[in-house]
Amino acid sequence: MTTKTLDILVCGGGYVGLSAAVALKTAAPSLQIAVIDAAPPEVWRKDQRASAVAAGARKLLSTLGVWQAIEPQAQAINDMVVTDSRTSDPVRPVFLTFGGTIEDGEPFAHMVPNVTMVAALREKAAEIGVAIHQAAAATDLDLREHEAEVETADGRRFTARLVVAADGVNSGLRDMAGIKTQRWDYGQSGIVATVTHERPHNGRAEEHFLPSGPFAILPLTGNRSSLVWTERTADAERLVKEDDFVFEAELERRFGHHLGALGIEGGRRAFPLGLTLARDFIKPRFALAGDAAHGIHPIAGQGLNLGFRDVAALAETVVEANRLGLDIGSLAVLERYQSWRRFDTVRMGVTSDLLTRMFSNDITPLRLVRDFGLSLVDRMPAMKRYFIDQAAGIPDASGPKLLRGETI
Repeated sequence: MTTKTLDILVCGGGYVGLSAAVALKTAAPSLQIAVIDAAPPEVWRKDQRASAVAAGARKLLSTLGVWQAIEPQAQAINDMVVTDSRTSDPVRPVFLTFGGTIEDGEPFAHMVPNVTMVAALREKAAEIGVAIHQAAAATDLDLREHEAEVETADGRRFTARLVVAADGVNSGLRDMAGIKTQRWDYGQSGIVATVTHERPHNGRAEEHFLPSGPFAILPLTGNRSSLVWTERTADAERLVKEDDFVFEAELERRFGHHLGALGIEGGRRAFPLGLTLARDFIKPRFALAGDAAHGIHPIAGQGLNLGFRDVAALAETVVEANRLGLDIGSLAVLERYQSWRRFDTVRMGVTSDLLTRMFSNDITPLRLVRDFGLSLVDRMPAMKRYFIDQAAGIPDASGPKLLRGETI
């Protein structure tokens, strides 16, 4: 086997892994950094999902010189409405509305196709000298005193002072490192598809709380919207397998007719939904980031943004330690990253769990309570502003610099 010696090995070629590698290399060009990804070459181009990129994450991507390539395919979310009803209800009363801008007049979030985001990050990684080894699944991890070694399925070995695992919610490296998790299965799956429609959405996002779970319509460029449709797992699997006529008829019942005739662009897929929280973010020579550290329900649209917050905190921790001549993979250095991210992660995990349990049911007394709560918040501008600011993800002066648009 060949062995490559690095400073940092990032495992996972999605937006979290790539942005971590780019952030670290941009701030510390002398560090030798590589990315390995288990997926086959070019498979990332088939990802039909889109994600809500909050203002803080947008500032990070802009500071890394990536947002400029993403922006032409990014759709600003100008406002948002929240309803709570049954599928058969003829009218869906709006209980809560949000304006889409933050203090500087910028949108609090943009919708971005995942393939656009990953393409821009891969291009930037290649430009600054981060190698990406595709179809290199990690099969073994050895955490030693002064280095970590990762062995891959294609017969290579990588040694590094620090291994960053960003290999998803079912992280194999997390298990190899012996990090335990807390898991809850909601018995739900999220159907993801791109919907075309006759009339413009004007940048409006809609979230309908239906008995089976949230049904989110999120604006994309042109007369298109990204759909995140939550159903009980058995129903979701059945719907995905149905022919186009049946699927589109069920979609129309939930989507409504306000945007005209509907169609499906590309295919549709269903992803199981649950809550996964790692008990530790770090081991000596090892750090978790993104879904490998925390997988949450998409009800609050914050999964991707939690991952970018990890990236900002980890990059700042490692780069500052490197500038001071400290051991970037030591537990003493990585503890700052863990303490920086633990509270935010647990808070968002608990919040998404409570929202999921509160809104994914048809219990009449609970429905009355939650509708009253939504209506009350709608009449409190200060509370609405607080929620928008939280969703925007821009930290105060004590937070990571990249999320404030500052270089490390």
